[in-house]
Amino acid sequence: MELTYGDVKAASDRITGHVRPVALAPGDAVPTIGSDPYELWLALEFMQHTGSFKARGAQNFIQAHRDAGTLPDAGVTIASGGNAGLACAWAARGQGVRATVFLPTTAPAVKVERLRSYGAQVRLVGTEYADALAACHEYGDTSGALLSHAYDNPYIAAGAGTLMMEIHRQLPRLDTVVVAVGGGGLFAGIATAADHYGVRTIAVEPENCRALHAAIEAGQIVDAPVDSVAADSLGARRATELALHAAQNYDVTSILVPDQDIIVARRNLWHDRRLAVEHAAATALAALTATDSGYRPESGERICVVLCGANTDPADLVQ
Repeated sequence: MELTYGDVKAASDRITGHVRPVALAPGDAVPTIGSDPYELWLALEFMQHTGSFKARGAQNFIQAHRDAGTLPDAGVTIASGGNAGLACAWAARGQGVRATVFLPTTAPAVKVERLRSYGAQVRLVGTEYADALAACHEYGDTSGALLSHAYDNPYIAAGAGTLMMEIHRQLPRLDTVVVAVGGGGLFAGIATAADHYGVRTIAVEPENCRALHAAIEAGQIVDAPVDSVAADSLGARRATELALHAAQNYDVTSILVPDQDIIVARRNLWHDRRLAVEHAAATALAALTATDSGYRPESGERICVVLCGANTDPADLVQ
């Protein structure tokens, strides 16, 4: 399965004016050992609607199906109490489309209420995500609702890739983009657009949530363990075929960072800049700050780190 730059460009044409353009902030000039500093920028995508990049893919998914006449009267359905569910509910409300979101009964009440605030029909099923997912599929089969996915869909990935188009528009001489990877929707979209512009992509995962890294090593999609402080957003057991294709065919470097460095990067963003982001967003920055991530910028390299989401509890940042 392959995603093309044309898919990302089509997504941009659909969602422009419906999503917030990304703001970029200059980072601190960080010296490399024995050399001049590299140039660092932060893409503040956590300021996006619903607090994460997921709004882009959800908007593109619904708009594309509406344009194609394949959006059923029953609307859309998704199993997700996280960023994807919020984005789906938000995009559906904006299009006047019904959204039915399935969650396990153990989902935090704050997430349930936020989904309802977007107009979603919330259904609590079982005690695990797998229970909610099975119920979502059954509902889609019986109701005719269009089944959405958190990341494994070309419309979702292409929508996420529009972020790279906006970054390149503001930083046309960019050398490298750094992005965290879960299931691979954001990564696939970013890497596809980045390759079109001649920009290298650094794919960053927690050491114990390495679905893409494991797939690259195996040369095929494989199951990977999920055990990280960032697992709420990056805890996919399997990467997508779209992500693996991008990793194998574009200028991509896959690296792993330990949880402790993710925690430090997140706290530093708060203490230095008063940015409260998810551990997933801090995972990308940890590629530059970890003691041994395997990635060291070259002198003068122009780098943009994507801070992808901020749906987090900031209580532990002020301790």
